[in-house]
Amino acid sequence: MLVRKPIWALSCALIFISSLSACSLLKNSENTAQSDTNNSPKIKNIILMIGDGMGPQQVGLLEEYATRAPNSIYRGDNSAIAKLANLGVTGLSLHGPADKLVVDSACSATQLATGVAAGSEMIGLNRAGHKVPTILEKAKGLGKSTGLVSDTRLTHATPAAFAAHLIHRSMENEIAEQMIQSGVVDIMLSGGLRHFVPKNYALPEHPKGFEANLKASALSPKSKRRDDKNLLAEASSKGYELAFNKSQLQQAQSTKLLGLFANSAMANGVDTSHGRVNVQPSLSDMTQTAISTLSKNDKGFFLMVEGGQIDWAGHNNDAGTLLHEMIKFDNAVNAVLEWAKGRDDTIVIVTADHETGGFGFSYSGADLPKAEQLNNHKNDVYKPKFNFGELSILDKLYAQKKSYGDIWYEAKGSAFKPTPEKLIKTVNKYSEFAINLDDAKQILAEQKNAFYQRGHKSLGLKTASKIHDFAPFYVYLTERPLNLIGRALSSKQNIVWSTGTHTHTPVGVFVLGPEALSKQFNGLHTHVELGKKMQRLLMH
Repeated sequence: MLVRKPIWALSCALIFISSLSACSLLKNSENTAQSDTNNSPKIKNIILMIGDGMGPQQVGLLEEYATRAPNSIYRGDNSAIAKLANLGVTGLSLHGPADKLVVDSACSATQLATGVAAGSEMIGLNRAGHKVPTILEKAKGLGKSTGLVSDTRLTHATPAAFAAHLIHRSMENEIAEQMIQSGVVDIMLSGGLRHFVPKNYALPEHPKGFEANLKASALSPKSKRRDDKNLLAEASSKGYELAFNKSQLQQAQSTKLLGLFANSAMANGVDTSHGRVNVQPSLSDMTQTAISTLSKNDKGFFLMVEGGQIDWAGHNNDAGTLLHEMIKFDNAVNAVLEWAKGRDDTIVIVTADHETGGFGFSYSGADLPKAEQLNNHKNDVYKPKFNFGELSILDKLYAQKKSYGDIWYEAKGSAFKPTPEKLIKTVNKYSEFAINLDDAKQILAEQKNAFYQRGHKSLGLKTASKIHDFAPFYVYLTERPLNLIGRALSSKQNIVWSTGTHTHTPVGVFVLGPEALSKQFNGLHTHVELGKKMQRLLMH
């Protein structure tokens, strides 16, 4: 007698069989991945490059300029980031904090450095506030050499997250102390001198040692410390060689090196492109020095390189400076690519902490295109309905001669703010895109600060520049005039900006190295996962 089994029983059996098959496939996949890892070359060196604020759209700006601008300095060739991506593996990563939607640089860098979810504005801590060892510290523990390079300040959020452990990123004096006293970083190259010299610091009349170098550099230290701690002297006593300009960096011989090349941030991308800062090493110069020094260690090294001012240009909605910052960072990527390609002992990871500004090119109803007669359509004319953006815009962005911040500073002089006429003259002097009187009046208009918080570093002003939309997202009140310059020029640039802060946009992950190891970075990740993957590579 034929007994019919219930449909649910057959379904359960099929599910069970499918589950066994899936488990078998998964197990085989894991075994294959493990086999690939076991058979892959030993990784000695990890180079992590972080474009602060560099979302996919910022990478797109660079590549559009490189390959399509009529007068591109790349002459139609791909950017170094694109070359690295094409040689290696490309993925995406989400970067949100442990318990919020939008990340800041400190939290994001901490998650990359530790592989542990962190809280907003924390440095080297988990969300509960506990100290977590970073990949740089673990590399040092394995006998590898370590390095941090940034074009902002050494004590700024991103480099700090790899070598310090503090409750808030603003504690830059304490960050400087931890970096020097721990001795965990062998090569430190950046700005931020003001956090390493004691209050009321003055060079002696006849300086010796590192102070002779400081005097020769022509830097005038202006301390931000509230105590008498001289961290330069402490670093020197711990065996660090100190450098304060490009020539001193080039002449450095030690495998322990502290280079501080500006009181605060180093030169921006516009000034770098126009060759106005020859006394400072470029981001590429610092990166090359770091690699050549760190690679002397037979056990290998960990190096983090930050292009930090991409973020600042995004905060200011300054598209011309943004392009120059991307080029500056790309030159450093190129230096790493030239050193690393073809090596089977090195992994290079290029990513970002987040996107800044909600930047993008967009088509519009302004300046509509004229009709065009095409050869094969004699009875019709070609006339797109909208302005999709001329490629010449890319050249005009590159032609910007000063950042919006420097334009504003020059226009106002010693006054609180410039006159409309002075602002028009200054903007139009340094930008290929012009403003008019109506634009200037809108840039200079003010309103009551609806988000006033007494004593708040950013929101502590009772009045601020008038933002007509998304005002809650323009929190850096003293920088609002720069945002408004960007807004005034945006339609001429075919550019939109959605914020003066960060967005949650997933960022690119571009990885070059042995295929068996680099392919794990393909797909969509989180920064916590990326941090864990890098630490596994370190131990591989």
